Amino acid sequence: MTHFSRLRALVPAAVALSLLMAPGVASAQDATPAPCFDTNAPLTVEEQRLDDTLVAGGPAVGPELVRLAGFTPAVEKFTDRLCRTGSARAATQLASTAGGELWRAAVKRAQSTQTTWDAYDDRPLYWARLHLTKALRQWTPRFGLDAATRAALVQAVDRASRGVSDVRFPQEPGVRRIVVTGFDPFQLQGTSVRRGNPAGATALQLDGKVFDTPQGEVVVQAAVLPVLWGGFDEGVVEAVYGTALQAAVKPDAFVTISQGRPGRFDVERWASRWRGGFPDNNDASSVGPVPDAAGWPQPATEFIETTLPYQKMIDAGTGPFPVQLNRSFCEWPVGTPGVGPMSCRSDEPTPGAAAASGGGGDYLSNESMYRANRVRTGLGATGVLGGHLHVPVLTQPVDSAALTDAAFEAQRRDITDQAVALVGVV
Repeated sequence: MTHFSRLRALVPAAVALSLLMAPGVASAQDATPAPCFDTNAPLTVEEQRLDDTLVAGGPAVGPELVRLAGFTPAVEKFTDRLCRTGSARAATQLASTAGGELWRAAVKRAQSTQTTWDAYDDRPLYWARLHLTKALRQWTPRFGLDAATRAALVQAVDRASRGVSDVRFPQEPGVRRIVVTGFDPFQLQGTSVRRGNPAGATALQLDGKVFDTPQGEVVVQAAVLPVLWGGFDEGVVEAVYGTALQAAVKPDAFVTISQGRPGRFDVERWASRWRGGFPDNNDASSVGPVPDAAGWPQPATEFIETTLPYQKMIDAGTGPFPVQLNRSFCEWPVGTPGVGPMSCRSDEPTPGAAAASGGGGDYLSNESMYRANRVRTGLGATGVLGGHLHVPVLTQPVDSAALTDAAFEAQRRDITDQAVALVGVV
């Protein structure tokens, strides 16, 4: 283990212990007003799902998963400290600090062998984050707080708790560096509110991971993306990958990861510059060309081709699921994008044609690959490999009233472990 990996192992442990065990410390100016939350303040659709149950009279799914993973003290600590906060500046610091602490605690839990609740479960981080953003939306501070400042606080805690602010690589020579993103759970209606996402679980397993390979060490930094068109419009993908490319120590490869098709892994050949409007986690839709992200170079490329070593990944024999290169794409060969019949094929896009969908479709999976590699090419990082890996679909527990079962946990572990192995091959 390198000095860097030992340091990463020690720092999150210390932070996580302080997060889960230490009481908040108030300064003399931080007397607690009560109450400090307006429960009638509007919430997002995602945050409203914190009340959803599987059966009438049963526990709310999100808070129960937070409790089972041991994150409830972190949520309570944040709300307590928020009520004691006396300025917008202090609130900004609190949001960034608490979000980062939650991310590091989630990574530590995911990579621990000493958990009472399955370490591979990505859902507690998702729901704990929503507790924090809900608190910020309903917070009634004793000082003036305009809408723009409140939105900035929500974004700060959200991005920090996704690992977006935590992508840093060691300066050791001879180390190969890979940036990876997964996704939150999605399609959470009804009893599907208990869904997990093995792509998010993979990111938690990979953050800070060091692979020893015949070619030398590989270090991975990871983050988890939202399933929100608005979050993508605000540049969360570019904040991960573009910022990594602008750092003093740059990555050698990008791998965006999402949940795809049943029973197989797909390395997607093409990403397209089109979003098809499938509803996101806030039940919002968006249709049209992928918007630009403010502050980043935006080459207007209709299709971007993977540069990942897909044959090497296919031949690695990772198992238990098959791995293949998905060559499919769709385009509008003539006329206005979004109008008229599409041509769907598996050869090469027609020069000048408008993109309709990549191999990964026209949802946020496709867009994560497109945005990450658009900023990569826009910044001239043509020597950095980049592409997308779709992992198999994770089914749900058989009993519709159950949060988990043995088959669900085993399938999640199999998918996640194979995804981790495939990143190690890149």
